[in-house]
Amino acid sequence: MIVRIQDDMKRALNFGAAPKRIVCLVPSDTYNVAALGCAGVLVGRTDYCELPADVVAKLPSVGGTKNPNVDAICDLSPDLVIANQEENTKGDLEALANRGVRVFIAFPKRAADGLAHLARLARILRVEREPPVRELLKRGYEVIREAEQARAELVPLRTFCPIWMDPLMTLNGDTFISDILDLAGAQNVFVDRQRRYPLAADLGKVKPFSAEKTAGRDTRYPRVTLDEVVSRAPELVLLPDEPHPFTEEDANVFRALAVPAAKSGAVFHTGGKDLCWYGAQTIEGLPRLRALVDRYRTRTA
Repeated sequence: MIVRIQDDMKRALNFGAAPKRIVCLVPSDTYNVAALGCAGVLVGRTDYCELPADVVAKLPSVGGTKNPNVDAICDLSPDLVIANQEENTKGDLEALANRGVRVFIAFPKRAADGLAHLARLARILRVEREPPVRELLKRGYEVIREAEQARAELVPLRTFCPIWMDPLMTLNGDTFISDILDLAGAQNVFVDRQRRYPLAADLGKVKPFSAEKTAGRDTRYPRVTLDEVVSRAPELVLLPDEPHPFTEEDANVFRALAVPAAKSGAVFHTGGKDLCWYGAQTIEGLPRLRALVDRYRTRTA
């Protein structure tokens, strides 16, 4: 039976059989494939694929997510490469496609999208009927439903979550991380902030380019100033350990700001995987993040 799957680029891929050799260019998807009980089909991964540790330790790396070695990938003779529009570059994915490699591209922007992606992988791997997989997906949708119900009943904490320190960089509402934060009861204070071009415009120093001139550019990750952070008055500042590993020195910068989070001592480090790894990690990470925010809610009350 042929399984027809549409990826997030709206491309239809046909699978006459489950892939036997997968190279994964997305850390969260290496974890997803293993979580579906299919670690044995993985033959390659990136430098940033960390989990499950026992699985990735046995796999050769093909380089970084932004600069994988296309020749090394092809040498592994994959019948599928799993990629992400945001994490991997268009040039590398086109180079793979031009060499006849089948590429499945994901781009979830919501927690529910990540679970739907995990379900698609289960279909591709022909394990969607396996009891452990069915239970995993069921639990995932329950986790999201419980978070949505709880979120509807509370006033969220105004939260600043940077993703880079120099330059200071955050995210707007059209991102996976912002949705996860919201489900956890932490409302992104920069939900409405678009990235402006050029960089000087993003920092408020010059007039931004027109919408026509910036058409097609990613506007979801603005560079912001500390003054902007102060003006948004976050009640909670969460500093993830990836993609940028925020330090105590970084935390002290935010603790020195005239914002409610600093006054109440609600500037904290958190695990980046719970914020940005989609799919199976959300099933474990979202309840953890909700508990974290609830704990800080008590402190800021």
